[in-house]
Amino acid sequence: MPGEQWIDGVILAAGASFRAGTFKPALLLGDRSMVERCIEGMYDACDRIIVVGGFEYGHLRSLVERFAKVESIENKSYQKGMFTSVKAGLFRSRGDRCFVIPADIPLVPPRVYKQLLTTQADVVVPSFRGRNGHPVCLSRVILSRILREPDDSSLQDILKVIGMRTVEVDAEEILLDVDTPQEYDRIRERFEGKSVGKDSGLQHL
Repeated sequence: MPGEQWIDGVILAAGASFRAGTFKPALLLGDRSMVERCIEGMYDACDRIIVVGGFEYGHLRSLVERFAKVESIENKSYQKGMFTSVKAGLFRSRGDRCFVIPADIPLVPPRVYKQLLTTQADVVVPSFRGRNGHPVCLSRVILSRILREPDDSSLQDILKVIGMRTVEVDAEEILLDVDTPQEYDRIRERFEGKSVGKDSGLQHL
């Protein structure tokens, strides 16, 4: 167990990935998919991890089923927007605190999760050189408030109203997401420590 408190993680992996042109959670970083890398980053800090899928849900489930702490759930309303996946994941959370992160931010190191847990606040967000990133760490006391919001809401906008505590971390990875083939190339280069050339691997998956 990570500690006296029960810690959940929610990974948002339901979108259709239109800008990337492929199913992003399955994109490889080394010998594992992005969603697996995302799970590995939070694994030691969490008692349970809830992966919320929608588009290509069966494929997603096959990627994460080997992890003992992971529960995958299907959000059949994912086409209504990301906040429906946020609500689906938080509804299943029973933790004292809960991390929320999109699957396309795959390289957040374990130390960031542990550092956020040392800060006691209802909403804790990591910051790198003044720029806020992911994951968001939520206390249980505000989950019901978030779940009452309509499906077309934005978690970011809700948290701005609630207020948040920022924690400066030495990890640029909290800002690195994959929305396009070019961003995937940059993250893959960073992960592998070498150039992958001009031709994006997204075109071959």
